[in-house]
Order: sequence, then structure tokens, then C-alpha cells
Amino acid sequence: MHLTGARVLITGAGSGLGRRMALEAAGLGAELVVWDLNALAGERVAEEIRTLGGRASAQAVDVTDSGAVSSAAEEAGAVDVLINNAGVVTGKRLLEASEAQIRRTFEVNALALYWTTRAFLPGMLERGRGKVVTIASAAGLIGVAKQTDYSASKWAAMGFAESLRAELRKDRAPVSTLVVAPYYIDTGMFDGVRTKWPLVLPILQERDVARRVVDAIERDRLQLVMPPFLRVQPIGRMLPVVAWDWLADLLGVNDTMDEFTGRQAVEHQERTPQP
Repeated sequence: MHLTGARVLITGAGSGLGRRMALEAAGLGAELVVWDLNALAGERVAEEIRTLGGRASAQAVDVTDSGAVSSAAEEAGAVDVLINNAGVVTGKRLLEASEAQIRRTFEVNALALYWTTRAFLPGMLERGRGKVVTIASAAGLIGVAKQTDYSASKWAAMGFAESLRAELRKDRAPVSTLVVAPYYIDTGMFDGVRTKWPLVLPILQERDVARRVVDAIERDRLQLVMPPFLRVQPIGRMLPVVAWDWLADLLGVNDTMDEFTGRQAVEHQERTPQP
């Protein structure tokens, strides 16, 4: 799907990867609709795009509120591309996270996908074109310690995207999907994460990830895993449990979050955007 002239709506676009994807898409001639819980952050990104000569508007929307999503979607109008990007992470062990934190993680990372997609998919089907993008995570490919709620919510996001694709294929619908599963991205959301030898992986840069996501949309790809070799992660589930435990310990998979203290939605969205 060519983005030139397309209307693209991105949730959680007031900062981080969402902001960067908005800038990249606008640079290709797309009209942006910026959704963010933080009204000031969202408007700031829309203004940034307009200053650069692009077209953009912003709405303050709590994507966990299905009623608010429906009302905002009606006001926004039809879109060609929906990028479900909003996300939160607590980085706490199962017994450390509060009930409110756990519920918030699932509401933002998983349930919101249903509300936004249900709001915009009918318009895509009616017009005979559209693409639904789900920003999941490498944590949605394999469970990781100290990310119980986050990993589970991203598994749910992966399942949502795959099931939606199957449903659209079965109905021969003119709408495609893309699911994105990146490793840790340097957006401030995962401050404190440390990779450990021998699993020494670079923290991904948001500009590079955003460009690859936008390129995948234009190429109409179905899946994007970054770095690509992380596609082997689900193979671990085919191994005997003790074998996977041994391999995970060898690679330090469960050690990456040791120094991470968690970052909630409002904190993340208020982070000063970097040029």
C-alpha cells in the first residue's frame, strides 16, 4: 500500500516509536491522525508534521475506553492505515505488580487492539482497502522473566493479529495486516534494560525501526521481526522444557530486565521527543 495520499492513524503517537513512525509516514506524503493519551504530546507531534509541510491532526484518546475510541473514530473519519502502537510496561515480577498495573498493561497492549480495529475496520471494508498494523514485541514470541504481564499481553497482541489475518483471508476481505515484533527499542520505555553476554544485542533505534515499519507497510508485508534472527525464538517451545531453560540461562534471556524498574504510560508519553 502506497502511503502517498493515504490517511494513517497511529495510537500512542505522542512520543517514541509512534512519533517517529508518524514523521516517516508524513515524509512519504501520508496524512496523519495522531492519537495519544497526552493531549499536549499529540498536538506537539501534529504541529511538528505541519511545520515540515505535512498534513496532520491530533486527538487525545484513551484507547482502553471503547466508548471514547468510537467517538474519536467517528470524529477522525475514515483511515487507510491503522497502526496500533500504544503500549505500556511495568517490568515487575508477578507478585510485585499491583492489580491496577496488570489490568492497565492488558487494557493498553491487548484489549485496545479490539476497540480501535472494530472502530476503523468497517470503513476499510466499505471502501475496499486498508491495512491494520499491530506493534507487538519480541516478548510476544517467548516469555521472559520480570515481564509476566507484558509478555502475556504481547502474546495476546500476536494472537490478535494472526487471528485477524485469518479472518480477513477467509472472508476474502480487501484489508491486509502487518504484525511487528521488535527487540527492545531505545525510546525511554525500556530504560535500565541491559543485554548480557553471550546474548549481546544492540538496543534498536526508533528511527530505524520506524523506517522499516513504514517500508513494510508499503511493501504490504505480513510480518516484521527485528532483528530477523529472533524468528527462531518460538522454536524454543518445541524443545523439552528443561532444554529451553538451559538455553535461556546460557543466553541470559531472563537477565535482561534485572536493572529495569518499569515505565508507565503517562511517564513514557511525556518524555521529550528527540529530533
